[in-house]
Amino acid sequence: MKFMLAKTPQPPYYAVVFSSVRTSVDDGYVEMAERMVELAEQQEGFLGVESARNILGITVSYWQNLESIEKWHRNVEHRLAQQYGREKWYAAFKTRIALVEREHGFEK
Repeated sequence: MKFMLAKTPQPPYYAVVFSSVRTSVDDGYVEMAERMVELAEQQEGFLGVESARNILGITVSYWQNLESIEKWHRNVEHRLAQQYGREKWYAAFKTRIALVEREHGFEK
């Protein structure tokens, strides 16, 4: 698997930052995480995603607008994943939504 930064447009756009601490339960977690990325990629307004996990997991998804984020939050399969997360996969999590006004960087 090649890791890369999300190809986002020029700001402004939105970032949804999902920070989490896992439980020891793996029961379907990897499959569901892969499905959520696949499903998000099909959503109108989705721009990209970046994710990293060690003890603390952080996934940042990028969206065109708040309406797109709200539709994703209400997606039926995503709601099921949220339920499983609360019930078995996460000891703690927090979601933050931020407006990206500027970006800087480079990629080789």
